Amino acid sequence: MRSKRILDIFVASTGVVLTAPVLLPALLLIWLQDGHSPFYVARRIGLGGRPFRMVKLRSMVVGADRMGVDSTACDDARITPLGRFVRRWKLDELPQLWNVLKGDMSLVGPRPNVERETASYTVIERRLLTVRPGITDFASIVFADEGEILAGHPDPDLAYNQLIRPWKSRLGLFYIDHASLLLDLRLIWLTALAVVSRPRALKAVARLLKRLCADEELVRIARRSEPLVPYPPPGADEPVRSRGTVLGSRTDPATERA
Repeated sequence: MRSKRILDIFVASTGVVLTAPVLLPALLLIWLQDGHSPFYVARRIGLGGRPFRMVKLRSMVVGADRMGVDSTACDDARITPLGRFVRRWKLDELPQLWNVLKGDMSLVGPRPNVERETASYTVIERRLLTVRPGITDFASIVFADEGEILAGHPDPDLAYNQLIRPWKSRLGLFYIDHASLLLDLRLIWLTALAVVSRPRALKAVARLLKRLCADEELVRIARRSEPLVPYPPPGADEPVRSRGTVLGSRTDPATERA
């Protein structure tokens, strides 16, 4: 995995330099809107289940993380007007390049989650904690519209666990089983493409998954051509019924085939 770390350091260092002309004005504007720090430092669970402090541009009101909701719908009242722009163009993720340089994160890997969510992982999902979390992966592209998916749901956290988590976890496990330097480069490119043309990026992700012999159901979900419905997380027999539920585990066919 030494080559992966070298890629992380090279791309993250280059990214810090290239994005500075965008990041610095964004920092100033966020500070000017309310006089508070433009950074949001969030506790996340990383490699081996160890917590770390993930850095993001703040897109929500101060203290939003103390309001008891982890998932964010696009109509969430906690998002500031400037924050909507920041989230739309994924500018809030840029400071995570610092986490990559520190070694807390990788450029590509399953997205880090809050402890409340990782505590409810099934036995199979816990394998997501055996690698460094990443800024992007298959799921980051497929569910880049997470806010829109959760919009209008009375309990965004429950909706996340029922609609997004099942496939986000499966895509993360699939990445772990097929990780390579070439795959990382492809996913970095597709992440950039998704900012410009998400439909093209989704088609490319579906083709890539099919080429890597992913389960057809996973390929179908990656196309995002049909509505999402409640589904069991990997290793569970039924969808999550309430937040924080730790489901009984079993062997997941989709994971076995990955």
